[in-house]
Amino acid sequence: MKIDGVFSGGGVKAFAFLGALESIEENGLEFERVAGTSAGAMVASFLAAGYKHVEISEMLQEMELKSFLDPPRLSRIIPASKWLLLYFQLGLYKGDKLEKWLKEQLAAKNIHTFYDLKPGYLKVIISDLSLGKLVVLPDDLERLYDIDPNEFSVAAAVRMSAGFPYFFMPKKLAGRTGQKSIIVDGGLLSNFPLWVFSQDGSRNRRPVLGVRLTKSMEKFGKPRDINNAFDMFHALFLTMKEAHDARYISKSQKSNIIFIPVGDVDATDFHLSEGTKQALIQTGRDYANTFLQYWPK
Repeated sequence: MKIDGVFSGGGVKAFAFLGALESIEENGLEFERVAGTSAGAMVASFLAAGYKHVEISEMLQEMELKSFLDPPRLSRIIPASKWLLLYFQLGLYKGDKLEKWLKEQLAAKNIHTFYDLKPGYLKVIISDLSLGKLVVLPDDLERLYDIDPNEFSVAAAVRMSAGFPYFFMPKKLAGRTGQKSIIVDGGLLSNFPLWVFSQDGSRNRRPVLGVRLTKSMEKFGKPRDINNAFDMFHALFLTMKEAHDARYISKSQKSNIIFIPVGDVDATDFHLSEGTKQALIQTGRDYANTFLQYWPK
């Protein structure tokens, strides 16, 4: 059966998606359109490119997470300079190696720009700090930036969506006025864009299945302890990531969402152990299997 899929952000915790994808395929479900934020955008782009679960699993398990940590040359020579560079360049790592890797994987399926995909089959969420807007790519490229979507790199779009603030340096897009917009992780404004396929009124064409990475179930909804300015900053960031989506989900049918609790794994732990990766995959598989037994479709 054909379905549409939406994947949340979650950084390296996205290994849990591999288990969920395996279960989804085994249950005879096939994605037609896909959307995602950050790591979810990465998975969505691979599905839109025509990759199957086995291929995506091999690809992600073979990649070296540490290889994506590409600090500027100066901070490699003088480690203490990274904090000065953080102030001026707004991130610790360039993110160029991640984008290059994405470009190579998509090119293997002859996907380079959005022109190479079926229209409307992939939607990537980014946050434009300069305009103060949540942006959907490729839909908003021409309207906001006067950019032809057919000429815009899919890998660049996914890299923008995965631009975790202060970790990866933000990308820039020139707007209609020529002023460059600062682009960061789409999760800042919508970490789980379940709403994206309802914008054009076509959501009812086929079932929409959401896959959302969450905190452990026992901590879900638990108040945060805020004792100092650092706690407050962290809480502000998490609130921005979660509030919009939580409000939408509360009004939607939760019966269409696979919630996968991924515990306390850090989204930017690029030194993730093999054991943790396998545990995340198994968790995704288990929760998807349980959910799909009763999914009404």
